[in-house]
Amino acid sequence: MAGKPLEGQVALVTGAGKRIGRSIALRLAEEGAAVAVNYATSRSDAEAVAGEIAAGGSRALAIQADVTKRPEVQKMFAAVEKEFGRLDILVNNAGAFFAAKFEELTDEQWNGILDINLKSQFLCAQAAAPIMKRQGRGRIINISSLGGMLPWPSYTHYCVSKAGSIMLTRCLARALAPEILVNSIAPGTIQFPGEAPDEEYIRRVPLHRTGTGDDIAEAVVYLATADFVTGQVLAVDGGRLLV
Repeated sequence: MAGKPLEGQVALVTGAGKRIGRSIALRLAEEGAAVAVNYATSRSDAEAVAGEIAAGGSRALAIQADVTKRPEVQKMFAAVEKEFGRLDILVNNAGAFFAAKFEELTDEQWNGILDINLKSQFLCAQAAAPIMKRQGRGRIINISSLGGMLPWPSYTHYCVSKAGSIMLTRCLARALAPEILVNSIAPGTIQFPGEAPDEEYIRRVPLHRTGTGDDIAEAVVYLATADFVTGQVLAVDGGRLLV
């Protein structure tokens, strides 16, 4: 019987206590990976995810770090390497999303969203790269957004941060090759149980539904196992970019 595709590998997922990050962490564990479940403030959620992973037979570690701060990022990666001895997959999922009129955007809002959506990905990739280089392989997957490719005037700050994530992905794909493959996933509207359906999105897109956390997790598994794909942006959006 064939083993699980990620057996023996170690993954770190940022912002993994809730929503998309939770879905990704659980799916990577299902595929055989040990998972470091990062959180900033959602300790109970992250510990619940780690507990669910452990109950399924995989190793897990809930680890607190503000991924916008270099000292905390460095400490987190050192802890992961100490606990697991390696790092094969980094999923830069932590992020923020909120509307704000351009004319009313504050410095605090602008800096805050650039920090969590872009700077965190830079810091974590920079910390992960030496570990992955030493072992001769690695995968970095940045969660971006359709907002990095489509202009949404009420989300200018968000769109700029996600466009930066996409270009960071492309630059890192060249800078870290050939040992480390770097790709991005750009989700469309993703909804979870209990949330009101986005009827306009459902009507508009060719597949006539919003996405789920599992849809994004499936794409992460693909990029975590692909050997000839780097520098790409995979839109998981039900066809939203077509209309």
